[in-house]
Amino acid sequence: MEDSITLEDKLKERIKELTCLYRVSSLIRNSNFNNRKALLNEIGISLKQAIRFPKEAFVEIKVDEITVVTGKKIEDAIFIISAIKTFSHIKGAVTVGYSKRKFSENAFLKEEKLLLKKIALEIGDFLEREQIKEKEKIAQSQIERAGRLTILGEITAGIAHELNTPLANILGFTELLKERYKDDEIGSEDLDKVIDSAIYSREVVKKLMFFSCEMPQQMTAININTIIEESIRLLNPNFKKKNISCTVSFSSDEVYLKVDKIQLTQVIFNLVMNAIYFSPFKGKINIEVKDKQKIVEIKISDEGEGISKENSENIFNPFFTTKPVGEGAGLGLSVVHGIIKSHKGTIAHETNSPKGTIFVVRFPKS
Repeated sequence: MEDSITLEDKLKERIKELTCLYRVSSLIRNSNFNNRKALLNEIGISLKQAIRFPKEAFVEIKVDEITVVTGKKIEDAIFIISAIKTFSHIKGAVTVGYSKRKFSENAFLKEEKLLLKKIALEIGDFLEREQIKEKEKIAQSQIERAGRLTILGEITAGIAHELNTPLANILGFTELLKERYKDDEIGSEDLDKVIDSAIYSREVVKKLMFFSCEMPQQMTAININTIIEESIRLLNPNFKKKNISCTVSFSSDEVYLKVDKIQLTQVIFNLVMNAIYFSPFKGKINIEVKDKQKIVEIKISDEGEGISKENSENIFNPFFTTKPVGEGAGLGLSVVHGIIKSHKGTIAHETNSPKGTIFVVRFPKS
C-alpha cells in the first residue's frame, strides 16, 4: 500500500493537512473549556482524515487521565508520536499508527510528522490557557473572599464594641441585685444564671474582637517550640479521652518568632482542639514545625473525614460550623484567621493522605 507519491498526491496531502490545522485551530478557539474529552475526540477525527491512508490509520490522544482513540487501535503497529506539553511539562501525547503487517515506517510523510507536532503544540497551548483561566478563577475567588472577610471584620468589630457596654451593665447591676436578694435562694439562683449567661456572651464578644483584630497585642520574640509543647501538655486529657496519639517534631531546638504569646497559644489550642474533635477514636495527630529561610511553617494534621469542597470556602467565616448545635459557635477558626492575619501570616488547609485534613500556618520572620 506504500506506493510512490506523485506531485498531485503531495498537493492533495498538503491540502488535507492545512484543512486539518484550520479545523483544529477553529475547534480550540471556539472551545469553552467545559468538555475536554469531546474536544480531543473532534481533533482526533480531523487528524485521522488528514493522514495519507485514513482508513488504515488510528489516532490516539492522551491528556492526563483522558484517552480518546479514533479508528481501531492496533497493538502491533508502527507509529509516530508527539508529546503534548504545558509550561515545559509533558501532559500527554498524540499518536498516529498503522498495522505493521501492511505498512513500514516509510508510510509516514515528513509533513505528517510536522503536522503531528503542530497539533500537539496547539493542544498544549489550549491546556496552558485552561490552567491560566483556572488560576485566575481561584485568584478572583480569593480576592472576593478576602473582601468579604474584611467587611465581616469591620462589622464584627462594631458589634463587639456595641455589646461590651450593655454586657458590663448587665453584670454590674446583676451583682448589685444579688446583694439585695441574697436571702432569696431561688432569686439568687436565677441571678447566677443571668451572670453566667452574660459572662458567656462576653467571651463570645472577646472572640469577635480577636477575629476583627481589635485586641491589643504584646509582640515579643519568643521560642515558639515552648508554647507548642506547653499547649500539647495542657491538652493531654483531651487526647486521652479518644485515645489519640500526638507526635510533635521541630526542625530545630529553638524557633524564634515575634508574636503575641497568648494569641499564638490560642491559635494552637483552636487548631489542635479541632483536630481532636474530628479525629476518630485511636486516631493520630501530627504537629510539624519547620524553621525556613523567610518563614516559620506549622502543620497540624489529623485523620478525620476531611473538609468537603462546598465547606472549604466558608470554614474561616464567623459563625460557620459543621458541628452539631450546641457544640460550637463557629468562631474558633475565624478567630485563628484573625490572629494569624494580624501577625502578617497565612493559614490554609489541604487534604491529608489517605484521609483527614492538614492545616498549614505560615508566619513571616521579619
